[in-house]
Order: sequence, then structure tokens, then C-alpha cells
Amino acid sequence: MQPDDFIWLTDIVDKIKREHQVEPYEVEEVFAGRPRIFRGPKGHYPGEDVYYASGSTDAGRYLFIVYIKKRDRRALILSARDMTLKERRRFGRK
Repeated sequence: MQPDDFIWLTDIVDKIKREHQVEPYEVEEVFAGRPRIFRGPKGHYPGEDVYYASGSTDAGRYLFIVYIKKRDRRALILSARDMTLKERRRFGRK
């Protein structure tokens, strides 16, 4: 599910910048490309499930992103970090 827009909560933006050195524009670049998207666990609300996305930024950085797909097709970003070596290998096989 490719989101139409993004929901950025200040606390989460601060966390991904501080802990993972990921900027919001990098997350949006991943979705602008061709990310691999996997469905995660069911959400607490009907129609709002957790998804995982893997992809690369324009600069070639490989990111793993966790988000909730909202009913209005926006993505509430929960986390973003660099892919592990194992994740990068798996992503390269797509």
C-alpha cells in the first residue's frame, strides 16, 4: 500500500533523528521510489494495520520503515532506521 501522504508526529521525528539519524525527507524518498512493502500485525482499529517498507533514498541509503496505514491512505510513520546487512541482502534479491 503506497501512501498518499504522511503523518509526522514531533516525538517520532525527534526519535528517528536522534536514535537513527534518519530525516523525514529520506523516508519520503523511499516511498517515492519502489519500496518493498510487507503487511505487519493487525492494528487496534479496523482498517488501520501496521506495514513495513524497505527501500533506498536518492543518496543510496537503505532504510527499513514501520508505519500504520490510516483509512484515508496516509501513513503514520512509527520508526525508520538503516537496514541491517541481512535485510539489505534480502532487499537486493527482489
